Amino acid sequence: MSNLSEAFVGLDTSKLRNSVAIAEGGRTGEVRFLGEIDTTPAAIRKLVKKLATKYERLSFCYEAGPTGYGAYRQITGLGHDCIVAAPSLIPKKPGDRVKTNRRDAVTLAKLHRAGELTAVWVPDCGHEAMRELTRARRDGDDGFAPEAPAGISIPAAAGPALCG
Repeated sequence: MSNLSEAFVGLDTSKLRNSVAIAEGGRTGEVRFLGEIDTTPAAIRKLVKKLATKYERLSFCYEAGPTGYGAYRQITGLGHDCIVAAPSLIPKKPGDRVKTNRRDAVTLAKLHRAGELTAVWVPDCGHEAMRELTRARRDGDDGFAPEAPAGISIPAAAGPALCG
């Protein structure tokens, strides 16, 4: 089977599972939901390698959030394009309030193909380490680390450990 030219992959990331959708290049390219994968580096690597056998060019995207930038660094490290989209700048239809992982992944893939996503700046490992240090110092100012107030979630990212 010959390689297709390009594909745009939308990832809806979460702490435990990532939903994956793909939009083939061109205006009439097929858009489909591929399924869910684990959030482990091995699962992402397996997905990228599988898709790389079918497409000459892959471009990934996912929404910025508490999962951090580990997937971005891994995907770009494997030689593919990846953007982290600003959640507040993702176009949404009026009245479209139903959110599912599947729908979000398909929407991200479609919008990425159309060039409608705004990327955020992804800090390098040095910047991310400095941010972690600043947070640790701020939390340790009183001699103890305060508990997170109700309604505030702790980031699921492993911080600078993903840089190494």
